[in-house]
Order: sequence, then C-alpha cells, then structure tokens
Amino acid sequence: MPHLENMVLCRESQVSTLQSLFGEKHHFSFPSIFIYGHTASGKTYVTQTLLKTLEAPGIEPGSPAWQLPHVFVNCVECFTLRLLLEQILNKLNHLSSSEDGCSTEITCDTFNDFVRLFIQVTKAESLKDQTVYIVLDKAEYLRDMEVNLLPGFLRLQELTDRNVTVIFLSEIVWEKFRPNTGCFEPFVLYFPDYSIGNLQKILCHDHPPEYSADFYAAYINILLGVFYTVCRDLKELRHLAVLNFPKYCEPVVKGEASERDTRKLWRNIEPHLKKAMQTVYLREISSSQWEKIQKDDTDPGQLKGLSAYTHVELPYYSKFILIAAYLASYNPARTDKRFFLKHHGKIKKTNFLKKHEKTSNHLLGPKPFPLDRLLAILYSIVDSRVAPTANIFSQITSLVTLQLLTLVGHDDQLDGPKYKCTVSLDFIRAIARTVNFDIIKYLYDFL
Repeated sequence: MPHLENMVLCRESQVSTLQSLFGEKHHFSFPSIFIYGHTASGKTYVTQTLLKTLEAPGIEPGSPAWQLPHVFVNCVECFTLRLLLEQILNKLNHLSSSEDGCSTEITCDTFNDFVRLFIQVTKAESLKDQTVYIVLDKAEYLRDMEVNLLPGFLRLQELTDRNVTVIFLSEIVWEKFRPNTGCFEPFVLYFPDYSIGNLQKILCHDHPPEYSADFYAAYINILLGVFYTVCRDLKELRHLAVLNFPKYCEPVVKGEASERDTRKLWRNIEPHLKKAMQTVYLREISSSQWEKIQKDDTDPGQLKGLSAYTHVELPYYSKFILIAAYLASYNPARTDKRFFLKHHGKIKKTNFLKKHEKTSNHLLGPKPFPLDRLLAILYSIVDSRVAPTANIFSQITSLVTLQLLTLVGHDDQLDGPKYKCTVSLDFIRAIARTVNFDIIKYLYDFL
C-alpha cells in the first residue's frame, strides 16, 4: 500500500510480517504476538498505524468499520488487574455498541469473569466475524500482576473460542516473561534500533515546507553528527531538531548567508548544539527557556527553575563526602597539611610552586586518591564528629553507583581502592551552598 509506506518509514520488514499475520478481517490470526525492541524503535507507532489503516474490502474509507477492531491499553496506566480488565472490556463494549453513549460500564474483578464477559461482548454483530485485536503496551508491567494473567492472555483465543489476537509491546525480551510453569509461546517479532541512515531518512521527512529538502537534510546531517554518538532515541532527536532549527536558519533569515553556505551555517549553530548536549534526555530546561537562551545568547547555567543541577538532593554526609572527593581529586596531596591541619607549623613558600609556574590541576583533570585520604579530608571539613561507620561507607558506594565518583581500582594488591571525582566545579558549588561550605578557599589552584 503506497500510502502506508509513506506513513511508516524504515520498517518495511516488520510491516510485511504483521500484515501477513493479520491477514483478512475474517481470518483467524495468530493467538498472541510479542513485539519487543528498545524505546523509540517504532513498535507502538507501527502497530497502531497498521490497525487503523488496513482497509476492509467493501467498506467506505473513514467509517468506523474501515479500521480493524482493536483495543489499545497502556499497562502503566492500568496498574491493577481490575483496571486493566475493565479498560479492555469497556473499550470493546464501546466498539460493539451501535449507539454512542448507551453502553453501560462493565465491572470485572477476576480473569475468569473477564473470559465470561469477553464472550458476551464479542457476540455483537459488528465483532462476530472478524479478528479482534487487544494491544498491551508496556507489557513488562504484567509480570508484577497475578501469575495467571500472562498465561491467560496468551491462551485467550483458546479460552474464549473467539477470533482474538493479543499483541504485547515491550522493551525487554520474551525470555524475561516466560513463566516457569510453561505457557503458550507467542509469535516473537523484533524491532531493531534505527541506523543513522534510517534516522536521517525519518527526520528529513519532517522538513518544513518553507525550506528545501536539501537544506533541511544538511541540517539533519549536522545534528546527527553531533548527537548520534550519545543519543539514538528518535523522539529525543526529533525534539532536538525542532528546537535548534530556528537558530540554524538565522543567518539565512537575516540575509547573512545562503542555504548552500554550509560552513557559515555550521559556525553559527555549533555553540548552541554544544549547549544542547547538556540537556539530552534530562529536560533540565523547558522549550521556552531554551528559546530564550538562543535569543539572548545566555549560558544555560544562568537559568533557574528547572535545572537539575540547582536542586541537588543528597544525604547530609554524602554532600561532604563529594566535596572532600573533589578536593582530593584536584588538590595535590602535599597541600592537605596546609589546608586541613590546624597546627601545621610554618610552611616554606619554596615547597609550593607559583601558579604561573605550573599547569593548573583543573586543566589536567581529576587525579585518583585513596580511601583513607578521602576520609581524612571528610573528618576535617565536617564540623561535628563523624565516626567511620558502615553508613559512611555505604554512602560512598552510593555516590559511585550514581557515577558522581569513579572507582579506578588498585595500584597493587596491598593498596586500597582509589577513586576519582567526576563532577564539575559548578556542581560542587551548588552542593556546597546547601551546607554553607566555602569550597573556593580550599582549592589550591582555583581557576
């Protein structure tokens, strides 16, 4: 179908497989289909598009009977068994109702009641001689419900003796679903990640009509060249493409460059794409704030409100542990006596190089430090006495899990573990402000 090929791009193999499984409306389809793949790989979009656009012979396009009878349910929204079963039955009842608004709400508590009520609902003339499709999106949440639910849906065609197909959409593989007691095996269909060529084709399909396709394709090439290594999510890339395109067009709109002047357009957009790299996936700032940054050429760190870095929520001692780790990473070990020992005596200036005579540690990056040095700095900067309990060590482990600290291993078998602090000075400053700690006066070669 030509119109379907234009609607669903780069998924020809999966569309062809599903079309062959669906067959005609009156054909018995496969009892259950399990579709899996990473997020934003087209699972939900392809399934919904097929169910809504596959035409029925002899039916006028646009009428309710034109699309295949189906029920789409999100398992995140229907988080209990009763909500899930009632949602399916009420949507089916609405499909089979000849008059809008006259169908009554159905209540259902158990899966046995669901089978009985499903048979009653599908007796309607509009659903009698055609396949009914039940699509369960985010199907991995079914594993947290009753143990009989998943095997029941897999055998729903057999239990009800009706022409019904249950489609599971999930981000995890079927082996993580399969019950230990055994069950009916569904037809498994995999949606692979989009390649960079697929993403290029899909994103170029969204080009604005006021600009040429070649001009927008050049912009998408630049966008993917920057973000593809860190982001493969089609939804996120599409969002980034829409947000940053006005800045890319700015020289053309002002008459400072033509659409073919790729180098000048790249120089204009490059710093803004670097800023956008800070907000990939995190949505630290809203779209309106991002547009304000582009207009005013301000730094994202100056915007308050939605930035995750301005709202650091860590346990009290974890904040001091992270501050101590930053000081240990960027200050030489020989400065510990100077900064953290109250009665250190007189220190000769010859022991310390002048700033202009050495390369800043902040430019060289964080250095590894042993655990005992971290604890020694921690005890000196915390006002109250801190005992080296299991709670402190567990908080250090938590910071490693959160990737705020990095465990870099051992130098030898007798040496203990060594760590690096992986966060920026702005991040540490935000934490230090929450505990009224002056971080700057403890930095040996602050820039």
